[in-house]
Amino acid sequence: MKIVKNILAVVLGWLLGSFVNGGLVEIGHTVFPIEGLDTQNFEALKVAVAEFEVHHFLFPFLAHALGTLVGAAIASLLAVGNKRNYALVVGALFLLGGIIMNFFLLPGPIWFSALDILVAYIPMALIGAQIGIKLSKKVNN
Repeated sequence: MKIVKNILAVVLGWLLGSFVNGGLVEIGHTVFPIEGLDTQNFEALKVAVAEFEVHHFLFPFLAHALGTLVGAAIASLLAVGNKRNYALVVGALFLLGGIIMNFFLLPGPIWFSALDILVAYIPMALIGAQIGIKLSKKVNN
């Protein structure tokens, strides 16, 4: 039963973190719209990213960082034993997605890819783990 709970903790963390990620990306398109760009058209987005200014990368970064943070916190909150490790699994899943997105599917400037890969995933997963661990202690007391 412990294995099932831990798998569910990772899956729920990944899913809910993905919702946070997607929501923040959509908010970013509203806050910093790009005239004439259909953000639902991936090919158009791929061409337009070369013209993005620094502020256009704010919400993607926040989406990746906060999505990972929330997902890791949920995984560590729900996991049974080794809570930090399950948060890091969620962080690794988001990191893998970030690498694929940043380097293969929608490559942006190297400064953004480096910042995103180095800061938005594993560090946020570690912080999320701490949050989840503290919350689980409060819930269990």
